[in-house]
Amino acid sequence: MQMPKPSEADKERFRSAVPESPDVVVKPMFGNLGAFVNGNMFAGLFGPTIGVKLSVADQQELEANHQTQPFGPEERPMGGYVDLPQSWQDDAEQTAEWVAKALENVAKLPPKAPKEPKAKLPKK
Repeated sequence: MQMPKPSEADKERFRSAVPESPDVVVKPMFGNLGAFVNGNMFAGLFGPTIGVKLSVADQQELEANHQTQPFGPEERPMGGYVDLPQSWQDDAEQTAEWVAKALENVAKLPPKAPKEPKAKLPKK
């Protein structure tokens, strides 16, 4: 599976679309970026494409009115996430509006529990 790499402009466009909040964290993921609230990802960058995790109603509205695709690798898209339309790449306001909807949706989920550290095997 080939992982597309975002340009610095793609990364800046993504960061500028993510609402500023003390509860929001943007961090690298597999050479791309993810935006998280309470440990749950609400938006991601995959190459030049921004994907969001919307409520069912918002996702249906977006898909009914705009051309969208599943988010992530073509052979294994991320369940529950949808790409924002490619035509919005130069529309910062509309992109930010839908990223904010994703934040609002995912902020309602319970916080993700931190993973337990893996036990180290004894040295021989």
